Amino acid sequence: YIFNAVFWIIVMFLILYPLYLVIIASVSDPDAIVAGKVIWHPVDFSFIGYQSIFKYSEMLHSYANSIFYTVVSVSISIVVTLAAAYTLSRPEFIGKGLINLFFVFTMFFNGGLIPTFLVMKDIGLYNTPMIMILMGCVSVWNLMVARTYIQTNIPHELYEAAMLDGTTHFQYFFKIVLPLSKAALASIGLMYAVQFWNDYTNFKIYINKNELFNFQMKLRNMVMDNDIPDEGGIDPNTIANAAVIVAILPFAIIYPFCQKYFVQGVNVGAVKE
Repeated sequence: YIFNAVFWIIVMFLILYPLYLVIIASVSDPDAIVAGKVIWHPVDFSFIGYQSIFKYSEMLHSYANSIFYTVVSVSISIVVTLAAAYTLSRPEFIGKGLINLFFVFTMFFNGGLIPTFLVMKDIGLYNTPMIMILMGCVSVWNLMVARTYIQTNIPHELYEAAMLDGTTHFQYFFKIVLPLSKAALASIGLMYAVQFWNDYTNFKIYINKNELFNFQMKLRNMVMDNDIPDEGGIDPNTIANAAVIVAILPFAIIYPFCQKYFVQGVNVGAVKE
């Protein structure tokens, strides 16, 4: 037990310390950082890096874009995923095995980057906000998790009783399935949200308009291309460190409230006694 405790404390330290270092560096004097004085606590505490970010209009615009893309994309993804999962969970649905196979096939094989790019361009989605909303709006893994959850946690007898009372599939889905699927909704919604919030690869490929970039893409440009605002001699690294913290802050706040449901969702399909 002592060895276990010491080992996992070391692992936790190795995971958390880099994040802690970025946090204290974002509120410390740049000269102290260069001199190696910022190790365990901030030196010459200041919010000047955060002030620079919030005065930079392009960063604020990209942050608003991130919120818009994430909220709209997650809403569409949850509706589509849960609707497909409910349909595939119905034992009376003819051909669901073949459709399942089609879904799973896409987890291992796809058309490739260039054909996908050409298709997106031909259908008019290239360089538009809609491509960021619709691209990847269905994760097959999340779909299978939701389908398994509905099959294992919502008794089929409940469906039969609802049908005897004259309930339609739409009524059963919205009034019974969705309220009883809070754990799946929370875990799937959180995974979709992280996926869309952190996305910058698709922006590099399908978007070249600066006004359509999300916060992650702007942050990537700051780090890789040195695209950092000139704020009266403020060290660029201070602004970059502050931007990293601003980028992860929403999920650092949201995750604790979803953790209970997230753990339940991860355990969907586990063996039960």
